[in-house]
Amino acid sequence: MRVATGLERLLADDAILRGRRIGLIANPTTVDAELTHAADALAARSHLRLAALFGPEHGVRGDAQDMIGVDTARDPRTGVPVWSLYGHDLASLSPTADMLDGIDVMIYDVQDVGSRYYTFVWTMVLAMRACAAAGKPFIVLDRPNPIGGALVEGGAIAPGFASFVGLVSCPNRHGLTAGEIARWRMAEERLDLDLTVIELGGWTRAMGFGATGLPWVMPSPNMPTVDTALVYPGMCAVEGSELSEGRGTTRPFELAGAPYLDPYRLAAALDAERLPGVRFRPVVFRPTFQKHAGQPCGGVQQHVTDPHAYRPYLTGLAFLKAAWQVADGAAAWRAKAYEFVDDVPAIDLLTGDARARPMIEAGAPLPELVATWAEAEQAFREARRPHLLYPDAA
Repeated sequence: MRVATGLERLLADDAILRGRRIGLIANPTTVDAELTHAADALAARSHLRLAALFGPEHGVRGDAQDMIGVDTARDPRTGVPVWSLYGHDLASLSPTADMLDGIDVMIYDVQDVGSRYYTFVWTMVLAMRACAAAGKPFIVLDRPNPIGGALVEGGAIAPGFASFVGLVSCPNRHGLTAGEIARWRMAEERLDLDLTVIELGGWTRAMGFGATGLPWVMPSPNMPTVDTALVYPGMCAVEGSELSEGRGTTRPFELAGAPYLDPYRLAAALDAERLPGVRFRPVVFRPTFQKHAGQPCGGVQQHVTDPHAYRPYLTGLAFLKAAWQVADGAAAWRAKAYEFVDDVPAIDLLTGDARARPMIEAGAPLPELVATWAEAEQAFREARRPHLLYPDAA
């Protein structure tokens, strides 16, 4: 049986929208099982009024690269105004009162990938806060967590380390759907918000995306497959370094390396860690853009052999540790501003505090790294429990 998305359930009964001017936070994933975009489906219904679209990072139609500001425009398909929620400064990340004046209800429908670095759910939380302040109802059309909802991995975000790759403290792999995150934040922040979550039909926490029967639509230009989403909670940490995370290749985040790395030494160092559910293949790849564009990079490709045993965050930090070990002093951390923050190293924003960076540099054993997040990981498992919407199994 195929999973039914919140969008499909809304389109089957749209009474909640009648007589209201609709705002829709959307991107290319905002489609039904027949790949019809929600904006087109809503605009085609004469009894409904789609008043505005709101675009997260990468834009409503998904044509902008990461960390590239998107400007306000008009949607060529529907003719409605498009407001950008990812511009050129922190203020641009939230809808303004003027934007909200033109709508009566806000809908959020974007496919997440299950990692706290991915900015879409933080766009949702900022929009929830703005709608609470403006007295606008908020509807979340839920979608599956594509890497499952059972496992949690990673630590908390320390005070002073919050950013748009972690607006509020939660593990790197949180195991929640967007609807569950909305319920969690509404309760934690005590938002005075008229929140409706239109739940998934037929989804369970142990279900991988392949079992949902839903089409995979790239949520962003460098998230081509579900395989990418699975490795992302760990390999996105490579963005905090001057190593290539494989952007500009056909396998971003599965591939990673740098011109100065010996791929065979790197693979051997990773094999020695005996990481669960994954094998490493030595490779040389040539990114077409961003870091080391056009240069041959020695690195590895991850091949996940057991998605249930695989621990992406552990693997990502193990990759950084191995890269520092074999780089013979050539590896470096990113020093440029990252997601609008210029006074905290990007790797510290990604890991949530300043502990992992010196431990990676020093080659600390992996169990010592795990110890820095194990307690917070368990605490979050308990904290999220009241906000869960879906069972562990059918």
